[in-house]
Amino acid sequence: MEQPTSAAPGHAPAPAPSIPDAGPAAGPAGPAARLGARLGPVAMVVAGGTSVQFGSAVAVTIMPSVGAAGVVALRLAVAAVILLLVCRPRVRGYARADWWTIAAFGLAMAGMNGLFYQALDRIPLGVAVTLEVLGPLALSVFASRRAMSAVWAALALGGVALLSGGGFDRLDLVGAAYALAAGGCWAAYILFSARTGRRFPQADGLALAMAVAALLSLPLGIAEAGGRLLEPRTVALAVAVALMSSVLPYTLELLALRRLPAATFAVLMSLEPAIAAVAGFLVLSQALSVTDALAIALVIAASMGAVRSQGRQARRERSTPVA
Repeated sequence: MEQPTSAAPGHAPAPAPSIPDAGPAAGPAGPAARLGARLGPVAMVVAGGTSVQFGSAVAVTIMPSVGAAGVVALRLAVAAVILLLVCRPRVRGYARADWWTIAAFGLAMAGMNGLFYQALDRIPLGVAVTLEVLGPLALSVFASRRAMSAVWAALALGGVALLSGGGFDRLDLVGAAYALAAGGCWAAYILFSARTGRRFPQADGLALAMAVAALLSLPLGIAEAGGRLLEPRTVALAVAVALMSSVLPYTLELLALRRLPAATFAVLMSLEPAIAAVAGFLVLSQALSVTDALAIALVIAASMGAVRSQGRQARRERSTPVA
């Protein structure tokens, strides 16, 4: 079963509604579902995006004790346990190609999260999300193959140039590289998520891929943090991050997608760099300059423009009669 644009764990959904992404087809019931029932679909999307970015901000507070790799290991392990318990996926009856898809999806997920948190350890949250969103935006532009896509790409590059202040020496180069690499993994995540959604029912594929991502990340987390991973405060914060970045947003997005067009959903999710900047300021005291704010606004505008262009193109293709 395919669904358009759903959030990756701890990240904003891709701004590419014409490229389907298999998000959870059945979300966990409970407080998140009851909260969603009281909200309108737009409020659900904003609440889900806010939860994701504030979850990332909380994750940054754990880094001094366990490092970025330790945070990722805990984050993915807790999320995997939650999803496996909720989905209880079956593991029999699948072909080898199905399991290769799960492995690739899990690898993309592990790379996306691992690189993103390495970036968060070096650059502000808002800047990291802005650079990371360039990966799915590039995928959206390339998939469109329209002249207007060049305008959105140029707008996004203008935002990146502003972030660099005319020279990337203003940014931590390693942190910026990690964020851009995470964006590349995010684009791969979108493609393999779509394949997983076609091959596995409900959210089974997501749960299994999350388990793969957790297994890939645990050795790095253990090597960096060792026994500190099991400290009660660290575990409690990791559980909070997993709930804020997976369970709550997945449920709210699932409910919203039942009542919102995919293009509208993606446009709303294009606001995530701005939400991330607010979360970084409130939780981590990461203030942005006026130039940084303008750069983020340009990337958001490029993302929204690409989404809306693809939406119009898809509507024209559906309305064109087949000869």
